[in-house]
Amino acid sequence: MVEIELRCSCSLHVVRPLRPRGNTVLLCVILHRGIDVSSYSDSIWIDLLWRCCVDKHQQSKDSVFFRDGKRRIDFILSYVDDRDGERKQERRKEYEANLQKAGLELETEDQSESDDGKTYYVKIHTPWDVLATYADVLKIKVPFKANDIPAHKDIPMNWLFTPFRLPNHIMNPEPDYFTSPFNKEKIDFFLIDDKETFFPPSVRNRIVYYILARCAYYKEDSDDKNKKGIKRLLNNGTYGAAFPLHDSRYWKASRDPNSESERFSLYKHWARFFSFFKEQPLNLIRKYYGEKIGIYFAWLGFYTEMLFFAAVVGLICFLYGLFTFDDNVWSKEICSEEIGGNIIMCPLCDKTCGYWKLNSTCNSSWQSHMFDNVGTVFFAIFMGIWVTLFLEFWKRRQARLEYEWDLVDFEEEQQQLQLRPEYEIKCTSRRLNRVTQEMEPYFPAKSQCARTFLSGATVIFWVTCIIGVIAYRLAVYAAFASIMKDSPTNNIHMVGSLITPQLATSVTASCINFVIIMILNVMYERVAIWITDMEIPKTHLEYENKLTVKMFLFQFVNYYSSCFYVAFFKGKFVGRPGDYIYMFGWSKLRNEECDPGGCLIELTTQLVIVMAGKQVWGNIQEALVPWLLNWWGSRKARSHPESLYSRWEQDHDLQNFSHLGLFYEYLEMVIQFGFITLFVASFPLAPLLALLNNIIEVRVDAWKFTTQFRRPVAAKAHSIGAWQEILNGVAVFSVVTNAFIVAFTSDMIPRLVYMYAYSPDNDLSMKGYINNSLSVFNISGFSEDNRYRDYRYPPGHEKQYTHTMQFWHILAAKLAFIIIMEHVVFMVKFFVAWMIPDVPAEVKARVKRERYLIQEYLHNYEVFILMKHSTCTS
Repeated sequence: MVEIELRCSCSLHVVRPLRPRGNTVLLCVILHRGIDVSSYSDSIWIDLLWRCCVDKHQQSKDSVFFRDGKRRIDFILSYVDDRDGERKQERRKEYEANLQKAGLELETEDQSESDDGKTYYVKIHTPWDVLATYADVLKIKVPFKANDIPAHKDIPMNWLFTPFRLPNHIMNPEPDYFTSPFNKEKIDFFLIDDKETFFPPSVRNRIVYYILARCAYYKEDSDDKNKKGIKRLLNNGTYGAAFPLHDSRYWKASRDPNSESERFSLYKHWARFFSFFKEQPLNLIRKYYGEKIGIYFAWLGFYTEMLFFAAVVGLICFLYGLFTFDDNVWSKEICSEEIGGNIIMCPLCDKTCGYWKLNSTCNSSWQSHMFDNVGTVFFAIFMGIWVTLFLEFWKRRQARLEYEWDLVDFEEEQQQLQLRPEYEIKCTSRRLNRVTQEMEPYFPAKSQCARTFLSGATVIFWVTCIIGVIAYRLAVYAAFASIMKDSPTNNIHMVGSLITPQLATSVTASCINFVIIMILNVMYERVAIWITDMEIPKTHLEYENKLTVKMFLFQFVNYYSSCFYVAFFKGKFVGRPGDYIYMFGWSKLRNEECDPGGCLIELTTQLVIVMAGKQVWGNIQEALVPWLLNWWGSRKARSHPESLYSRWEQDHDLQNFSHLGLFYEYLEMVIQFGFITLFVASFPLAPLLALLNNIIEVRVDAWKFTTQFRRPVAAKAHSIGAWQEILNGVAVFSVVTNAFIVAFTSDMIPRLVYMYAYSPDNDLSMKGYINNSLSVFNISGFSEDNRYRDYRYPPGHEKQYTHTMQFWHILAAKLAFIIIMEHVVFMVKFFVAWMIPDVPAEVKARVKRERYLIQEYLHNYEVFILMKHSTCTS
């Protein structure tokens, strides 16, 4: 009997004796990963030993190629083989067999090779014939001639921007070509140097996913033809994950000379925070992640650049309010002991609240002046014009990217070719397309009752939540008022002079409202996705557009409802002493009053808390949560040498980037866009906060994509989609909201009416404004009359407690201001939009040149092929 001992340098010590074969006993001592191999058969054991001794020495585990080192890994499928999962095994067997029939090449990594000893990895390679076939089907544009149009002229004083530039090989990783849709029958027409590298990895994984999404996993004789697509296999647990590979580690380049290490380049030049002042390598982002993610970062970068101008103007308006404190006559009157100290105000709530002196609101009055001044009107008008310039210049930037990234006329391709697998599966009916004269799937119109009922229930829930927040505000308002204002001499000496009931209520209600917003976000998201899935949209583009509109409407109500309440309802329907208006008429909750200095400071407080809170919470969710999950998930693998931690295992341990991941990024920014446009008249520093947040946001998103998420499947998009129309709608609506804020929430109009029509001796001063803006109510037992904020006739007058003529003058001035401001801003907006063409003249010329060259080259190519064929025949 002979004993043979084989040794390998893997990791831990495992001894496994094999059964005797004749006169030979093989004793293999394998230093594997501590995996229990006692149940392995002899053939598996020997194969394991061969892999350990051969593969791990000959090929780096960080490779993106098959074991032969030649075929590139385009996609990875992973699964854990359950002992009782016979149905899953059968599905995988049929699915992988059908993938091979479709021309894909597969290679499986055994569970013994995985880090956890449980997971199988199926590596997928796409041969040239398959790539060429589906590139033809998807009409993927490829180069056929070098671009002969001269490059852009140098910008004057270009050297000033040198510190913000990136190296040219990072900014332009590929030469500029004229492109044409790929045609498999005309291979010689295109510039193909190497078939293995002709299609970049992003195009390759896009083609593979197109096949995976439509490949069946049923047997040919099966009656269930709906068993189709990787998405269903992921949902039912047949596979655990499906993803393309990153090309290297993010912190260092790959040692494989055939790997581009573009991930490392992106991390080095883009994802590090200290590169925040550098331009973004958009062409490299597009090459690595695809056009859809590229267009998002292009839009985010452009939006951040444009915010700089709004932030500067907003800061100037804020400083104007800060430096004109001494001109604030009405605040001086409120703080004065002779005026504000002698004015006793009516109680802020019923029964438990006492009378209070006007000068207790001194600080809030001074704070209001920083935002409620002439600069506010100027800034509101400026932002109406700024938002137009932003949208128009973005259209030009987008048109340039469409051309440079071969996205011109892409929408038609998307609509015709990118049908959703769910639509194809569920639409069993067919009808004749009148244009193509071909039979196509369609979904018959079904009853809308379920969706109508759900939408109605959702609206009711919205209203309930809003009413609940308002009821909370009224209850807390009364509580604070009773504690802090129960006597003319304030009981709370430390904070009473700094915090008014209105401010305390606004701060706490804003915090509570923010928590409610975060909770409702989860429910709104699920409801919106459910409704959209029920509608079964035909294409991916249609699905995203429908979901976008629903989610934005949900979030619009969720985030902005409290701001609309403070801006347009609070203090507007209060009534008067002796005839107050109550919530619903029958409740004991009296409607809130504004501070004598106005409601604008409360709107500012609400805006700051919700906007800033959302941005801070969003960054925590985006950066910290994925990092913690990845750190915990890869804790075991970190103890192994890098040579044993394979590229597919490293990416498998990262977080999955869902098909809605980019949707949430857009939603976050569009909600922010609403805050800085809809309510910017109340807080000129909002664009500055947004700018600071977005500088961080760009790098956080870049870091997240590069280091924390698996590589997303590349997808095309020629624009930001439905978000463009939403931004246009918000831009138009913002003109209206800001006009109403200046007119009805700010005290700007009442002060101007007083100064020009009611000031003593017509000296155009604000002296006496506070007394003029308060009405008198006589209460028996008091030697002095009590005041409340309104314009009503005093007791004893023949029209006592009815509105004075000044009230109607102010109302007329407010309405006139709204009409004038809206018309002026809209006229300027439409004029600017008309003056700025959506597509630059240079881009139009390039598109025409490319189309001309395609026709000319195709004609010459056809003539050449015809002559060649004729010569061969003769």
